[in-house]
Amino acid sequence: MDLLTIISNTLGELIAPTTAAYVLAAIGLNIHFGMTGLMNMGQAGFMLLGAYGFAITQSMGTNMFTSICAAVALAVIYALLLGIPTLKLGPDYLAMVTLAAAEIIRSIGRSTAMTDFTGGSAGISPQDFTTKFDASSPLPDGTTTFLLWTYNNNIANSWWLRIVSWILVAIAALLCWRWFHSPWGRVLKGIREDENAIRSLGKNVTKYKMQALILGGIFGAIGGILFVLPRSVQPDSLGRAVTFYTWTILLLGGAATIFGPILGSCLLWVLLTFVKEVMRGVIPDTLISSNQVESLGWIIVGVALMCLVIFRPQGLLGDRKELAFNA
Repeated sequence: MDLLTIISNTLGELIAPTTAAYVLAAIGLNIHFGMTGLMNMGQAGFMLLGAYGFAITQSMGTNMFTSICAAVALAVIYALLLGIPTLKLGPDYLAMVTLAAAEIIRSIGRSTAMTDFTGGSAGISPQDFTTKFDASSPLPDGTTTFLLWTYNNNIANSWWLRIVSWILVAIAALLCWRWFHSPWGRVLKGIREDENAIRSLGKNVTKYKMQALILGGIFGAIGGILFVLPRSVQPDSLGRAVTFYTWTILLLGGAATIFGPILGSCLLWVLLTFVKEVMRGVIPDTLISSNQVESLGWIIVGVALMCLVIFRPQGLLGDRKELAFNA
């Protein structure tokens, strides 16, 4: 067992683009649930639409700004289609609709009828949509070693992608801090606690919910773009499991907090990678296969998360008085 390799691979998750993508998705979910109390069980749908909007327009030869705008526009339209019929009803309706809608988006994406646009179940190759992003890098060609990590500067899973990803995370956290402490954010928290009381004050509760749903969806779409930049746009890679990972991240770090999604994402992927790397180094292949290591890693992390929910239901950074599972 190479201890240095285990440490390098484990700590590498702290700066991974995928970790940052999940942070942005969890920040969006934090606006939905932590701030407003909306039960969005289909955040993967926003991520997949953002990924498709960006990748398809890039493959058509448009510039980066247009592709990002397309991804954001799809997220806004999707939020409107989900929110208009459900936000006046109870939270259970939104949960069911978002879960079903995300599966519909995934099924449409992998449909053979959409192969010319989405690539079907095979998806869209990264060579078709990452060229302009890689070309926008100011970094020189080649590789760079920093501390324990060596990556390409501009190609695929690169330093440039990591820099952009975590700059976006910092901007998102700053915006959320500003929104959470604004009058608008206080109205959303009031809706989360007692929407009838807010309605009695003359506030249009449905309008505020729609704004929160749209904003959280936009963060999800941007997270979807970051998620697919190191890989292909494959619809099954953004299925139900991604939504559940995002919920795990949010609840692990603490809902209704600024840094909860960041801590939750980093901690989840670091712990999971560490457990799997140690098992691969300690347990011989004759006893447990690589696929079984993946499953067993999730089981161990899942048990740890269950203990967290039992003994600290508000999450690591959350305030039990403000928001908890059993509040």
